[in-house]
Amino acid sequence: AQAYPSKPLRIIIPFPPGGATDISGRYIAQKLGEAFGQQALPDNRPGANGTIGLELAAKAPPDGHTLVIGQTGNLAISVSLTKVNYDPARDFAPISLVIASPHALAVHPSLPARSIKELISLARSKPGQLNYASTGSGSAGHLGMELLKKTTRMDLVHVPYKGAAPGLTDLVAGHVALMFTSALSTAHFQKTGKVLVLAVGSLQRSPSMPEVPTIAESGYPHFEVISWWGVLGPAAMPKDIVARLNSEIAKVMASPDARDRIAALGADIMTSTPEQFAAYIKSEQAKWGQVIKDSGARVD
Repeated sequence: AQAYPSKPLRIIIPFPPGGATDISGRYIAQKLGEAFGQQALPDNRPGANGTIGLELAAKAPPDGHTLVIGQTGNLAISVSLTKVNYDPARDFAPISLVIASPHALAVHPSLPARSIKELISLARSKPGQLNYASTGSGSAGHLGMELLKKTTRMDLVHVPYKGAAPGLTDLVAGHVALMFTSALSTAHFQKTGKVLVLAVGSLQRSPSMPEVPTIAESGYPHFEVISWWGVLGPAAMPKDIVARLNSEIAKVMASPDARDRIAALGADIMTSTPEQFAAYIKSEQAKWGQVIKDSGARVD
């Protein structure tokens, strides 16, 4: 490990430029490059909901010079929704979680509910009459709402869209009553009063939205729906290299600069040990696998 890294690092980003995965991945690449005195080159490999980039990383030499940004969808959801050519537990060496973004439960202002409890009461009084938007069947927003429906015994009608933008457009217009999507997606509409965010899906209040209560504190203490991102490498990476990368990533994410940049994404810092990250992937995969089974969710 003393000679590591001996050449430029490749950071595979399994999504197109511009989104939260890309922005956070590029930031981590820049800071790792500075820490190691070696280039760290972002490599966008989008496609198939982020699974193509993970497949590439799984096949890379396990020498620590190829890393990948994994997240909720391609590590915990897609594996139960569709056929993927990797196994999260077998094919990767988790290094560290880096950031998390709570999902925000947003409603149209005309809806007579100003808290999660009032929403649940309203929905139970009108079973099958309130509709919710998602970013597509099998998406995190769809499955998150299905988990909320099961947890709170609400009967809501699913209206899938092809992405967050058209779903939020119809929410703002009042064509759908509510939507469970990333806090980043709803931030602008919340600030302008076009939607109301009743609650967030993190277990603790988000530093980026401290005034918004959690669903957990509203009577459902174990409820958690967040999007998370982390850094992994191919399986069989030497443990000393994994440990060194974990240490450097922890230093990067502990900086005030990182905190401010991540807050601007509507997200929060969420670092871990490699062992904690591996256990978290396993628990998230089990949770979302059960939601998919219970709801009968399918990919569009």
